[in-house]
Amino acid sequence: MIPQEIIRRKRDGQTLSGEEIAAFIDGLTREDVTEGQAAAFAMAVFFRGMSRDETVALTLAMRDSGDVMTWADIGRPVADKHSTGGVGDNVSLVLAPLAAACGLAVPMISGRGLGHTGGTLDKLQSIPGYNVAPDLALLQRVVSEAGCAIVGQTGDLAPADRRLYAIRDVTATVESVPLITASILSKKLAAGLETLVLDVKVGNGAFMESLEEAEALARSLVEVANGAGTRTTALLTDMNQPLADAAGNALEVRHAIDLLSGRKNGTRAHELVLALAAEMLVQAGVATTIAEARQQAERALEGGEALGVFARMVHLLGGPADLVERPDHYLSGAAAVVPVVAQEGGWLSACATRDLGLAVIELGGGRKRPQDDIDHAVGVADILPLGSQVSRGDPIAFVHAADRAEGERMAEAVRRCFAMSEEAPAVTPVVIERIT
Repeated sequence: MIPQEIIRRKRDGQTLSGEEIAAFIDGLTREDVTEGQAAAFAMAVFFRGMSRDETVALTLAMRDSGDVMTWADIGRPVADKHSTGGVGDNVSLVLAPLAAACGLAVPMISGRGLGHTGGTLDKLQSIPGYNVAPDLALLQRVVSEAGCAIVGQTGDLAPADRRLYAIRDVTATVESVPLITASILSKKLAAGLETLVLDVKVGNGAFMESLEEAEALARSLVEVANGAGTRTTALLTDMNQPLADAAGNALEVRHAIDLLSGRKNGTRAHELVLALAAEMLVQAGVATTIAEARQQAERALEGGEALGVFARMVHLLGGPADLVERPDHYLSGAAAVVPVVAQEGGWLSACATRDLGLAVIELGGGRKRPQDDIDHAVGVADILPLGSQVSRGDPIAFVHAADRAEGERMAEAVRRCFAMSEEAPAVTPVVIERIT
């Protein structure tokens, strides 16, 4: 089939057949479809949408563009979680080892930064030696020995999605429910999962800013995944402020180690990790109720088992054996650290979270073009949560930058991301709704 004819039909609002979608994705995989044609297809889908059957066909075609893993001898339920992306969202770094410590096998296929959001792979690549692209044999060995492996798409897993993902990032076609659905699920289904939990972000730092948009995406994901044979639920979670108190690659790895070590208990990130872990354990049949599953996850965090799994995973994938004991020795630090100072007293009442994510990119912590290198050391850390009371001159956060001038310039940009009020604001809970 001729690619431009498929693009034209979707541009004109027609429904594509499964055969047309499969042919286009096959051409994308073999690079017979150009980047320009892939961008045009993505834009046509962005404006015209896709039916459920088209989305299922797109998901399965992208899954089948490479290998589909099997786990017959693993001896554990095979499960995973996926987030639709946010700012300061390093949950995967904590959740995968926590779920593994509770008895699950977690082959977590993750991605790089997309738009204003941070990418799990970019965070992991701030760890010296960490191999984000192992071959399938190594991936299976690490999951077998450590219980989990957080890696990127190998050349054999959903290669069509890897190519389309990079094109969407730089063509303003990220916020499309069918494209997001197919991108997420093609990777997850290729990993051979039995169960999946989805963290669908909603708010001014999410791709879906309204509750209605987020619910539509969550229902699309749940419906398509369950239709493909993978038991799936979704949590709608708040992204009207950064999830962790850090945004930036090495900074978020440090935060994850702190959370695994028990130094971030009671935070929003801690609460979300436990909520997602409980969903994973109940879906996999390891626990019968959410309350029982949450207690199991809390014990694995408090007892250090999850931290131990994280350390083993890092070492098996080429990272240092003592990362969790000496993170500052291995994780690069920025040349300049500049405080973001409150200009008046009051309560932090709102955050322009997307702008904060863009500030991290401006610092060099994300990409403006697919080929851009990332400075893993830069970002924003020690971010106070909304509802915090501050006095004039107090630090709201700290900018980590390549030099002092850049740090001072971006500190002002970060300060403008926050609004103050004279009274304590109502703060949205981190988990808003559960979708089945």
